[in-house]
Amino acid sequence: MTSTTSTTSETTTWRNWAGNVTARPRRIVSPASVDELAAAVRQAGEDGLTVKAVGTGHSFTSVAATDGLLIRPERLTAVRAVDRAAGTVTVEAGLPLHRLNRLLDSAGLSLTNMGDIQQQTVAGATSTGTHGTGRDSASISAQIKGVELVLADGSVLTCSADENPEVFAAARVGLGALGVVSAITFGVEPSFLLTAREEPMPFDAVLNSFDQLVAENEHFEFYWFPHTDNCNTKRNNRSLGPAAPLHPVRGWLDDELLSNGVFQAVCALGKAVPATIPTIARVSSRALSARTYTDTAYKVFTSPRRVRFIEMEYAIPREAATSALRELKAMVERSALRISFPVEVRVAPADDIALSTASGRDTAYVAVHMYRGSRHQEYFTAVERIMTAHEGRPHWGKLHSRDAEYLAGVYPRFAEFQALRDRLDPRRLFANDYLRRVLGE
Repeated sequence: MTSTTSTTSETTTWRNWAGNVTARPRRIVSPASVDELAAAVRQAGEDGLTVKAVGTGHSFTSVAATDGLLIRPERLTAVRAVDRAAGTVTVEAGLPLHRLNRLLDSAGLSLTNMGDIQQQTVAGATSTGTHGTGRDSASISAQIKGVELVLADGSVLTCSADENPEVFAAARVGLGALGVVSAITFGVEPSFLLTAREEPMPFDAVLNSFDQLVAENEHFEFYWFPHTDNCNTKRNNRSLGPAAPLHPVRGWLDDELLSNGVFQAVCALGKAVPATIPTIARVSSRALSARTYTDTAYKVFTSPRRVRFIEMEYAIPREAATSALRELKAMVERSALRISFPVEVRVAPADDIALSTASGRDTAYVAVHMYRGSRHQEYFTAVERIMTAHEGRPHWGKLHSRDAEYLAGVYPRFAEFQALRDRLDPRRLFANDYLRRVLGE
């Protein structure tokens, strides 16, 4: 057996992508097989250490933080099987989404839907409920057909709709609370093209036609620029082709120079001189122009995000979206807040996963961001107050202040998840401060 690699806390501090969460684990291991992973979990239990697995650290919460054993899955990246007949692919937990997307594309296959970044590992993205936007197609977790878990005793459990279905109902968004995900089987389909249509629209026009825009497009989302009445809308729909991607120069100008390089400078200026933010927002939002292009699905769904930020996102009933957004805009306008990042709004259909933010209800997502290092508490607290008044469910990987008592009231299957956790991890090997807050002891 290949030995694992470990590093002690005296030399290693782990930080997440945004830099707002740190941890000093006693031990770090990078197993290269499920047997090594299981052995590491068993040994941690014998040594009295808690266990957490972490991918690329794109969660803004401390969901993966531990002072015990930290598992880094960068060597668990094998593609175990591609079954065209069944429409599935089985990959190990540490495979990054960008590698999965390229692998599937080379095989003429694709996920049905995905989020707007592809840097996360497959296990990290699904365990926290990463999602994109879709009228009919739901989160990445909802595309899972099977999960392999290493449990607290070091045993390996496989689950699907037919095998251990009660575990499958929860483990697709498991928060790392039930075990360590070692492999995932995704449902896939033949690769397809998407035509993206992006265009500015006034805030009121978007909200007045929100239901129609969602109904008429497979994937609709929009961004509202605080301190303005301006939005940028995105409509992605399947296309028979031919492919007509953005010209490389236009793509670099829009997605690298403007969306990352210039935006980085703008955010830094806004942080240093907050009074400039409303003027910058008005100028930059008016500079938006419409564009249409057709390309491979994952290239349309995802885009680079190089400006570091912190984020809070709430899932609310879709029918509450326009009311909540009008309240959010009014709150910003009457406050002294200065917000440099646009507010992102997406949708998803109801799914059947116990702790999915879209569990049992058609959902709208409202995400708010602040430049890394900025004071965010007043803004996020005010937004959270609006979202919780609409029975909002916070994204598990993004900042929020909710606890188990609140969450039990907005998740009908919350007790079901807690009972399964009691059965699979009664000694709380996989617990940390975050899980104690959101799931209870």
